Amino acid sequence: MALAERLFADLAAPYADEVGITRDAYGPGEQRAHERFIEAAKSLGLELHQDAAGNHFARLPGSDPTLPAWLIGSHLDSVPQGGNYDGAAGVIAGLTVVSRLKATGITPRRDMIVAAFRAEESTWFPASYIGSRAALGRLDTTTLSLPRADTGRSLAEHLRDCGGDPEAVAAGDAWLDLDRLHAMLELHIEQGPTLEHAGIPIGIVTGIAGSFRYRQARCLGEWGHSGAVARTHRHDALMAFCALATALEHEWSELEAEGFSATVTVGQIATPPDQHAFSKIPGEIGFCLDVRSECPQTLERLEHRLFASARHLEAERGVRFDFGVRTGSTPAPMSPALTERCQILAEAIDLAHMTLPSGAGHDAATFANAGVPAQMLFVRNQNGSHNPNEAMRLEDFAEGVRLLVALVQE
Repeated sequence: MALAERLFADLAAPYADEVGITRDAYGPGEQRAHERFIEAAKSLGLELHQDAAGNHFARLPGSDPTLPAWLIGSHLDSVPQGGNYDGAAGVIAGLTVVSRLKATGITPRRDMIVAAFRAEESTWFPASYIGSRAALGRLDTTTLSLPRADTGRSLAEHLRDCGGDPEAVAAGDAWLDLDRLHAMLELHIEQGPTLEHAGIPIGIVTGIAGSFRYRQARCLGEWGHSGAVARTHRHDALMAFCALATALEHEWSELEAEGFSATVTVGQIATPPDQHAFSKIPGEIGFCLDVRSECPQTLERLEHRLFASARHLEAERGVRFDFGVRTGSTPAPMSPALTERCQILAEAIDLAHMTLPSGAGHDAATFANAGVPAQMLFVRNQNGSHNPNEAMRLEDFAEGVRLLVALVQE
């Protein structure tokens, strides 16, 4: 684990005097991380490639070049003031698997490609899986014009700054060939408490949740005097919003009682600061909505409830909901054959494990939805994720690597 320990330390080093880790997508933070990846891959004697989107790939040739390759990797960007392990653990796992194979003199039958993807997080640009979608030639050209949240400059501009070729991305150029991929494997910290609470180091993922999102939703009512307008005459945007959120939570609770899983998150709730005041009835409130589930029918049911409740509240309270632009992703089941194989191998190497779904989105979803067999492994981690306190024990990471090493030798 010396290589992994050094790489995690190298990635964290620039942020020693800062709050958390900020590896900005198509910016200096992510770029530094990719430079560390290149250095590590060269030290292992791997063949390096960069595609038009600035993703990096390091190949270990197998004994039979006619066979489709294993692809192991994840992303190197992070959210602002996030942790050091989200994404990076999967990239470092791929390099560590290669290092372990080389150290033991084992040449796998299939080529092994370690991938370091760009811009998986949707906090920088309002789109997910940018790097992995571009790697498959499947990035919608309109995504290239999206502005980065902090700079206002387009994805195309940032991509070009980092040595990428937005015109080639728009044309669908892809270094990866779907027909030459045997499977995509992604190790990732769990980001939630399930494994930690269960006392189990490794989770074998059954599927990745899809989502629908409204990032700039509003409820519009009527501003008024807080003491002069009776309840029945009010068009209170905040109270209407609260009723909508309560209706969604009720539907979520009913779904769980029926055995379905989902997450419903409402955030960024604010009244306009240039208009709100202590003695004013709120006439406008902004919010965002993020709904996720492995099951497409569950997503449909929650979105139906959202709009039905909004229509009811508009009629009842004299307000108007404007949800803005909808974004989302398709649920991505993992390969049943790979999931079963991982369980069998985990038993064979005496590795404590459990199966669980992923509520968060991951690059593996891009490959699963493109028809490439995909499998994720979760590593137990502490203190959640997307925050500076995100933590992971190296011995748990080593258990995930142990399972990957067993899998790629088949």
